[in-house]
Amino acid sequence: MNDVPIGLVFPGQGTQRQGMGEPWRDTPSWALVARMSEAVGEDLEELLLWTSAERLRRTDLAQLAVFTVSSVAHAEAVRRGVLDPGPVACAGHSLGEYTALACAGVLTPLDAAALVAARGRAMRTAAEALPGTMYALVGAPLDEVAELTRQVRESVGDAWIANVNAPGQTVVSGSPQAMAAIAERSRSIGAKAIALQTGGAFHSPYMARAAEELRIALKNAEFTDGRLPVVAGVDATAYAGDADWPELAVRQLTSPVLWQRCVATLTGPLGCRRLVEIGPGKTLAGLIRRIAPDVEVWAVDGPAALDALPGARP
Repeated sequence: MNDVPIGLVFPGQGTQRQGMGEPWRDTPSWALVARMSEAVGEDLEELLLWTSAERLRRTDLAQLAVFTVSSVAHAEAVRRGVLDPGPVACAGHSLGEYTALACAGVLTPLDAAALVAARGRAMRTAAEALPGTMYALVGAPLDEVAELTRQVRESVGDAWIANVNAPGQTVVSGSPQAMAAIAERSRSIGAKAIALQTGGAFHSPYMARAAEELRIALKNAEFTDGRLPVVAGVDATAYAGDADWPELAVRQLTSPVLWQRCVATLTGPLGCRRLVEIGPGKTLAGLIRRIAPDVEVWAVDGPAALDALPGARP
């Protein structure tokens, strides 16, 4: 890809849609779907091709679907050689961090798939036991969102910042009552409140039960040093062979995703001048353009997008 230092980024839950696997169905890398289905005990082909949008809102299924499509897309990019001479680093938004770990060789794709399945089940169970919801607040500075969240937490109920996605885009998480209060008061800070279809109050203390269940699953996973650095969402630090990934994965469930800082790490200390989003949709590409407008951004959500990448062979 013309020797420009590139970083790969992988999307998380919320990017799923009905038929999301269809663009990749006729590629050689689609064979990965059958192997992952066996590893997780789910018919992932059914999930990616025919499952309804309503059913895909279920947390465990949504996470498996996004992870699998991103993994197939990455495998196809590698097979075609369009990422040569190779990325210098990678990162993923929440769930996408597992795809990043597989991309970097920290986890095998099948081990990562098994962890994603366990994580999704744990989060779904935790959300059923302690219902919550999430809102994106668009248009207000982080400090004003933080102050509003603090006020609602003190006067109404549980509310926390869950994602710092980009300038002017922050996600809050907590009890339905507290989130309704934040949505109602959002205009006072010039923000637009958008309800997210996530199925629970993710990246908050409401996921403590899920974190403990995931910790058990992580004991059976084999992590290696990997081939390239991965930027962790909980602290925006690039780890290359010196990370306690099981502990970072557990922390991630109850801690905010610092995506804006992750992009700053990729484009600053790691020197990435081109960021390529691999997976369904173009959500991260849009955020990156707001965070780092001087960096080249590409989104790969189908085989045609692979062919359009700089350096792709005709």
